[in-house]
Parts: sequence; C-alpha cells; structure tokens
Amino acid sequence: MNIASKTPGPAAAHAFQLGLRAGAIFGIAVIATLYWFGIIDLLLAGYALLLLFPVYLIFVAAALSVWLGYDKDATALRPVYKQN
Repeated sequence: MNIASKTPGPAAAHAFQLGLRAGAIFGIAVIATLYWFGIIDLLLAGYALLLLFPVYLIFVAAALSVWLGYDKDATALRPVYKQN
C-alpha cells in the first residue's frame, strides 16, 4: 500500500518557529528559576546555559520536526549519480 505523503506548509514552519522560541524561553526560565531559588549556583547555571542548553534546543527541534512532519525516512533518499 502506498501512502500519500504531504509536505509541511507555511503553518508548520510558523509552528516550528513558535515552538522553538517557546522551548527556548521555557529552558531559560527553568534555569533562572533554579538559580533564583538557590537550587543551583552560578557556576552550574552558566554550565547549563553554555553547554546543556544548546543540546536541549536540538532535542526540542527534533521533537518539533517529527511532530510537524518534517522528518524523513530512508524512502525519501534518492541515489546520486555522477554524469560524465
């Protein structure tokens, strides 16, 4: 059975941008809240912002891309030929 696939449209692109911004604001808010209440110190907050936060954003982007239909599997690959 061949399933027709749709490509994500402009609404999905807008939702991706909005979701990524919301995820970034949420991540910074969590780190700031943990620092504000004294659960983590300044060094650990800086470590989280500089090293852990970019990794977190990659996971957010990956989750959003799957949810919005940007993910591709092996069937989307095309062979590459060199023409002489």
